[in-house]
This record gives sequence, structure tokens and C-alpha cells, in this order.
Amino acid sequence: MSADAQHPFDETERDAVYRAIALRRDTRHFKPGQMVPEAQLLRLLQAMHQAPSVGLMQPWRLLRIRAAGLRAQIVSVVEAERQATAAALGERSDEFLRLKVEGLRECAELLAIVLPPDDGTVFGRRSMPREMAIASLGCAVQNLWLAARAENLGLGWVSMFEPRQLAALLRLPEGAQPLGLLCLGPVDSFYEAPMLELEDWRQRRPLDELLMNDVWSAQDGN
Repeated sequence: MSADAQHPFDETERDAVYRAIALRRDTRHFKPGQMVPEAQLLRLLQAMHQAPSVGLMQPWRLLRIRAAGLRAQIVSVVEAERQATAAALGERSDEFLRLKVEGLRECAELLAIVLPPDDGTVFGRRSMPREMAIASLGCAVQNLWLAARAENLGLGWVSMFEPRQLAALLRLPEGAQPLGLLCLGPVDSFYEAPMLELEDWRQRRPLDELLMNDVWSAQDGN
């Protein structure tokens, strides 16, 4: 069987994939008091779990935060880091504090994505063991993000927390590290562009500024 004949995408299906990529957003605004049906959540988690990983190591663990008290404690950890980030931003501190940086309180589902203790996989990661584990975990989150957008649900990746504090709250084993809090749920609307662009915090750089040929170009790549 030729490669073209094996599970081909027609033009409509191909365009839908690119549309999901283009319309994916890091979401901070959710409809409060909502839920994600279990069957829908399972579809999303299966999509996440189909992500590629170096050496097929699957270096992702997901904790579904269901206890209201634990969610409240997590909110406090994130708020402490938000204040620390503001202090580190100097003259942009007040501008930063006006931004909504997470949807922990309102999202229907809160998931912690965790890098587990290293399992010793060498295949494909001998020279960069931790980097390849983190890159593989990132692929899993991207799968979940795109699947959520296709299901018309918002997803936000929150990285503002002190890892050791969050690890203690989640009772993670030695060697495990939380890499994100994933806020998932229904939204009133999706941002027309990334929120940081809409808030004029930072603008996306065009592809031609980031694409180089053969060797690093200081003029193109900074």
C-alpha cells in the first residue's frame, strides 16, 4: 500500500487540523460553575496520551484536582508566585498585575501535569535526558490543547508556582516535578488573538525572523 493511500486526510479534514492549530488559545477566562462530561474528558485525555515521546517513555503523569480545599491551596501558591513575578518585572509590575494570568477558580477541571521520576530511558535521550523528557511532556499538553479546542473547550497552562511548594501539596514522590496546572472548561468566547497580544504585553514575531538556513544567523535569530 502506498503512503498516500494509508489513512489519507481529505482537504476538509486537513483544513480542520490547521484551523484548530490557528485558533488554539492559552485560556484564562472560563464560565464558572460548569463541568466537562466524563465521556468528553476521556476523549481529551486519550488524545493527550497518544502524544509522541522520545524512546516511548511517556513522561507525563496527570493529577485531576477534585477537592475544593486542595484547589484553594493551589490558588494561594499561584498567587504568591504572581506577586513574586510582579516584583521581578520592575517598571512593568503594575501592568502585569492588571493581567488575568490564570483561571484556576473558574475552570471546570483543574489538572496538574507532572514529570515523573526518571525511568532510565536511554533511547534517544542519552545526551539530553531531562530535556527530551520535558519536550515529550510538552507534546502531550499540545495534543490536549488542540483536542480541547476541537471540542470547543478552553485550556490554559499555568506555570506560575514554586515547584517544591506545589509538589508538597500534591504529595509527589522524590524526583517528580510539576510542570503545569492545566485549566480546562467551557468558555463564553475564545480570544481572537493570543491574550498577551490583545493586552499589548508582547507581540508574536513573524516566522521569517525565526527561520534560519544551515547555521545560526545573529541578525535573524538574535
